[in-house]
Amino acid sequence: MTLDGTNTWVLIEPGSTEAAVVDPGPDHLGHLRAVVKRAEHAGARITSILLTHGHPDHAESARRFAKMTGAPVRALDPAARLGIEGLADGDVVTVGGPGGLEIRVVATPGHTGDSLSFLLPADRALLTGDTVLGRGTTLVAHPDGRLADYLDSLTRLRRMAESGHVDIVLPGHGPLVNDPRATLEFYLSHRAARLAQVEGALAAGDRTAAEIVRRIYADVDPAVWFAAELSVMAQLDYLNARGTN
Repeated sequence: MTLDGTNTWVLIEPGSTEAAVVDPGPDHLGHLRAVVKRAEHAGARITSILLTHGHPDHAESARRFAKMTGAPVRALDPAARLGIEGLADGDVVTVGGPGGLEIRVVATPGHTGDSLSFLLPADRALLTGDTVLGRGTTLVAHPDGRLADYLDSLTRLRRMAESGHVDIVLPGHGPLVNDPRATLEFYLSHRAARLAQVEGALAAGDRTAAEIVRRIYADVDPAVWFAAELSVMAQLDYLNARGTN
């Protein structure tokens, strides 16, 4: 479910003595120590911890990591924060004082209600958490995941790629995405194709998510059908809201 594991990003402006860490990951002490050493090797201390969303594979270690570094944890969801400041769409986080690293917050709900992406405008790079992966596609799981929001988020990111604001995606799992425009086009077309399959299954008489999964995910390992059912439930909610089911 996490491909090669969760990517933790250490962000440092060249020559700066401060660093931000995005998604410290699961509560694995060895990993957290390695992240601290990476920042120290660059001559920086960690002053900000930012979360793309609250799923444990991204955020479970945040409180331990905050104690290790003394840095606050900033997130959209107040329950995931440690400190007085949260994050919201349009916020700008500056690491290293005036003239330091600029991180712009982009709300990208859909995978979860609290999903955020982080734009590094100087590098035209976007950290996407689970909104866009390095390979494969993202799970939009009912009930927290909402397909309408996710499609809106993908459309917003596609516009950013088309306008030249994003040249590379740094995902929460998997390798870098060097052609974000093509990837976002694929994501949108994949969602449209899955919706058409769900509509076809309903027309064929399937009524439950489990029945639909058995029909349209027949080529997928049954071990992950539980996740497919959550995805189908999100698609059914979307179709119901549109009045097409």
